[in-house]
Amino acid sequence: MLENKVIRGVGASPGIVVGNAFIFERERLVIPKRNVREEQIQREVRRFEEAVRRASAELRKIKEEVPDDEVRRHAFIIDAYTMILNDRFFLDSVIETIRERRVNTEWALDIVVERFAEAFEKIDDPYLSERGKDIRYIGERLLRTLVGERDLRVEIRSVRGRVIVVAHDLSPTDTIQLDLRKVAGFVTDIGGRTSHTSIVARALDIPAVVGTGEITAHAKNLERLIVDGDEGIVIVNPSEGVVKEYLTREKELRAKNREYLRIARLKPETKDGFKVKIGANIELPEEVDVAARYGASGIGLYRTEYLYLSRKDLPSEEDHFHIYRRVVGKAGLEYVTIRTLDLGGDKFASHIELPKEMNPALGLRAIRLCIKEVSIFKSQLFGILRASVYGPVRILLPMVSGVDEVRRAKEVLKECMEELEKKGVEFRRDIEIGAMIEIPSACMISDKLAEEVDFFSIGTNDLIQYALAIDRVNESVSYLYEPLHPAVLRLIRETVENGHRRKIEVGLCGEMAGEPLYVPVLLGLEIDELSMNPHAIPKVKKIIRGLDQSWCREILQEVMDKESGREAEYFLRREMGRRFPDEFIRCYEE
Repeated sequence: MLENKVIRGVGASPGIVVGNAFIFERERLVIPKRNVREEQIQREVRRFEEAVRRASAELRKIKEEVPDDEVRRHAFIIDAYTMILNDRFFLDSVIETIRERRVNTEWALDIVVERFAEAFEKIDDPYLSERGKDIRYIGERLLRTLVGERDLRVEIRSVRGRVIVVAHDLSPTDTIQLDLRKVAGFVTDIGGRTSHTSIVARALDIPAVVGTGEITAHAKNLERLIVDGDEGIVIVNPSEGVVKEYLTREKELRAKNREYLRIARLKPETKDGFKVKIGANIELPEEVDVAARYGASGIGLYRTEYLYLSRKDLPSEEDHFHIYRRVVGKAGLEYVTIRTLDLGGDKFASHIELPKEMNPALGLRAIRLCIKEVSIFKSQLFGILRASVYGPVRILLPMVSGVDEVRRAKEVLKECMEELEKKGVEFRRDIEIGAMIEIPSACMISDKLAEEVDFFSIGTNDLIQYALAIDRVNESVSYLYEPLHPAVLRLIRETVENGHRRKIEVGLCGEMAGEPLYVPVLLGLEIDELSMNPHAIPKVKKIIRGLDQSWCREILQEVMDKESGREAEYFLRREMGRRFPDEFIRCYEE
């Protein structure tokens, strides 16, 4: 038996665990495919409708019977599935397929699920493409309702001790049904950081590695595994020496995490008194608690796209209001920045008909779409305004490229306020509105934009991509994705200077904000707020508290004098390795 087989994947939830594999394998579904006669069509429609009713009832029962108190807080995920099951467009598509193609229920369901899922999975956005898996899960649950289904809970109850669950994929309902006293970690063949299962694993602090591609082909039941959620690797059948090494690392990591959680409660302030706000990026309301636990003072970026996904009807004003009220009403938050709809024609899950575009990333999306489809925009703005009386909320406009877009958005906001006033509905009239700076043109005219808005939020993920003309998910050119590229740093610096010249706050919310290595550069630039994945906050705070802002300004100047991003990164790694050897020693040695 081969020892120390290393399988690489995506680190979905940090932490290290050593344990025995529990292989969760569903029986492979064989989908019966047959044509039906005219007189059999109505029977197949009734079979489908009954399967939907039963599946809905099963989901309600699962939600009610979630075994763990901590997990129960995350059972909201089941609501997303229930929403799909109640979606008339989805249901009618299956019934229409049965009638028009004259095929049995299982075959029609397979056709529709495949069509819907593929549409999502083609989207060039990891979070949105993951929603295709939600559609597939609902399809599988309906099929299993028709032909039979195994229950993970029954199987895992018989296991002695804690195990590492290994599966091709784990649906969120699988995950939340688990008895956490029995589960030490997760490993799957497929999935990404933005899947529901990954979100739940991070929220519950269970180490997880997803997207390994092949773990189920190599791991055997009860075989020993090491899961390293920080590095995104799994070691199958590790030697005693490797186990000992990882157990030592696990102990050190636990001690470090305890220290990080202590640091999470401290103020983000340099040794010479420079203060920066630390916010969290979230996608679901239930992530607010995680953000607070890891030390966020507010929500720097609340992505609202989830409200528009997995449904063919548009969210109503009431839908928006109730969701936002849950977020802004959380005690202890100093601010909540709600980014308005950032979807486009290629990834809009609604009945709205938009023209097919050659390059959707540069087409009718985000603020451009909202200005064109004002009714969609207004529904969201009404919801935000109504929620504003329950907490400190502000509005962020994505993908701003010019002043006219901001002015038109402000006009629509004013119209919404006037309509609410006529109805006697309460809202905050002084709500702040900000521009997301993620296009080079916005950086170049940031002096003009600063006169129109109350704050800036620099989205470095897209800014780097657009500034350097590279697709960051294209492996052939991903090496060109350089946050410290001189052009990128100059764009950021110009934006910060123009914002500060006009007395507005400038934040930064891309992946760059949560990378400890870049902290001195961002402090040198005098960024007012950094917003990041909640788990990154303690590490970033530790670096901030160990630096002098005067030193950061010197480092910034040297970094900006470098001729390339690669040269700048090497220099910065060397300097940070000297200053924080425990945090950057591996970077320093490379």
